[in-house]
Amino acid sequence: MPYIYFSQTNSHMSNVIVNRVIDFLKKFPPFSFLSPELLSQVAKEVDLVYFEKDEFLFQKGEPAKNYFFVVKDGAVKLTDFIDGEEQTIELCDEGDVFGVLALLGKRPYILNAKANENSLVMAVPVGIFDKILLENSQVSLYFASGFASGQVVVRSDLSQTQKVRSLLVNNSHQNGLLLFPGQAAINYSQPVIQCRIGETIAQAVGKMSADKVGSIVIVDENNHPQGIITDKDLRNRLIAKGLPYDTLVEKIMSYPVITAKKDLEFSQIYLNMVKNRLHHLVFTEDGTNQSKLIGIISDHDILLSQGNSPAVLIKALQDSSDVHEIAKLRNQAEGMLIYFLENELAIDFIAGIITEINDTIIQRAIHIAKSRHSADFPEVCETPFCFLGLGSEGRGEQLLRTDIDNAMVYEDVPEALEENTRRFMHLIARDVMDILFASGFHSCPAEMMANNPEWCQPLSKWKSYFSHWISKPDQQSLLMASIFFDFRAIAGKAALAEALTAHVYEQISSEKIFLNFFAKNALLNPPPLGFFRNFIVEKSGAHAEKFDIKLRAMMPLADAARVLVLNHQVVGVNNTFKRYEKLAELEPNQAELYKDAGKAYEIFMRFRALEGLSASSSGRFIKPDSLGKLQRQLLKNAFFPIDEIQKILRVRFQLDYFGK
Repeated sequence: MPYIYFSQTNSHMSNVIVNRVIDFLKKFPPFSFLSPELLSQVAKEVDLVYFEKDEFLFQKGEPAKNYFFVVKDGAVKLTDFIDGEEQTIELCDEGDVFGVLALLGKRPYILNAKANENSLVMAVPVGIFDKILLENSQVSLYFASGFASGQVVVRSDLSQTQKVRSLLVNNSHQNGLLLFPGQAAINYSQPVIQCRIGETIAQAVGKMSADKVGSIVIVDENNHPQGIITDKDLRNRLIAKGLPYDTLVEKIMSYPVITAKKDLEFSQIYLNMVKNRLHHLVFTEDGTNQSKLIGIISDHDILLSQGNSPAVLIKALQDSSDVHEIAKLRNQAEGMLIYFLENELAIDFIAGIITEINDTIIQRAIHIAKSRHSADFPEVCETPFCFLGLGSEGRGEQLLRTDIDNAMVYEDVPEALEENTRRFMHLIARDVMDILFASGFHSCPAEMMANNPEWCQPLSKWKSYFSHWISKPDQQSLLMASIFFDFRAIAGKAALAEALTAHVYEQISSEKIFLNFFAKNALLNPPPLGFFRNFIVEKSGAHAEKFDIKLRAMMPLADAARVLVLNHQVVGVNNTFKRYEKLAELEPNQAELYKDAGKAYEIFMRFRALEGLSASSSGRFIKPDSLGKLQRQLLKNAFFPIDEIQKILRVRFQLDYFGK
């Protein structure tokens, strides 16, 4: 029988021990979320209970007690009998909370709890927490998300798990970078200054002048937006060309007009404007140009509200031809990345902005390189080419300036021009990479970069590469495929990348066995947790005792998503969490799992980026002991979809029967 170490009897002793209980509990979630007053109330109700080694606190199937537990000293293991043998499911040490079924539904216990060594445990009465759960959203979210030890994490919990990230950080107050996290109110202009198709420029300018605005939306008879005229259009398309003021508006308007729904999140609208280089975004009832006009927002409106913003940075990069200035601007982007992460902006938004910045740097680098070398290669300087991002950059997931993988593909030319074309393309690739290195990006250790002549080739050569990898899927070919199959057109002639994609799918269709090999390869990375649900860490070397979040958490999900979208012949979706979104559409019966896999990947990206920024590293290796208990449990919850996704690969590609 357990020995009751302390119960609330002697008042003087009670006050001393209550203070010690408060000092202990306030270090650990969910007690760390309580106000001092509430924590004091809880501490007064806590009993300290001593258990001898191997003594059961409770057993599977027993009715839930009217209290839950927190380990004070020692350790408690949660076990289950599997095939007649007792197996440890989880080991709870100092500060771990367990036995919470008394708090959540009062169901029978689903595991055994046994003292792994002589242990002192705090028993917290359920009654004191009933009111707290109703009134404190942080505490209820902690339990609802499956953070207590021994809870069975179900798929729906992962959406709650994402919300808990906000409990882990203190928001910064750099108002100059404020980006309206979440569903922000968008102050768009309404009613919109407009005129009809068939009206003259004079009529449109009169309306613009009367309302002192720099743009006017052109609508049809149904009030559907058809185009837009700005001050710039008037200068370049009317005055510069000497057209009369009775010219019809449709002759000089910009069209088609880009539209959106007004109830979209600000981040989606903002990213839409950045990606499409829009100065104005028009809002309609259903988000298309086939419904009524209801509002408009300009980049000027955004900049006034934002102060320092990605749009300003991207515009500065687009206008720069100085390598040192480009490097300086990329350094500024790091500050924005830190702010975005600290303030819990959505990862897809952050990744979209950073990808746009990186792409803009590459586009400017190509412009600079062509300006340097085109005069020396007049016969071949207009040969179409496409700069490809590979790996994380190809997937639009490179938040940190880690090592970069990329390549160049150019159009095949007549034999007489091959040597000059090759020399010109290699010079372009060399200069682009030099600018990227000057901007703080790291060289790929395996030299899978465009400045390596092997990866700067004409389209025919690239097709032969992919044909070889697909038709002869040995270990080296599968490694190449896992890197190069995520290629994305960043600059140049996108049709070359599209032709390569078409070739890839054509080859896979004729070599169907390739996907079985590729799926087998996707299962090579070991699971993230060991037998006792501890993080599997590196055993030796520079990263000993650290967890490899890239190898053990991110790559299994990225590799699986790649195989599954190839199997569905999905084109144009490279990003891992967007791939899982697409898979959820394509396979409704697995939709919840795929959505959770995407959410898990976003969580891993955030953890890695924060680690990299704090440690000035790639963020790949994380010391589990440096994480708080809530952070460790957050990661463990996010590991759940990995095993389930890998099970799908095993079944779908019959990998249990597939040869080595």
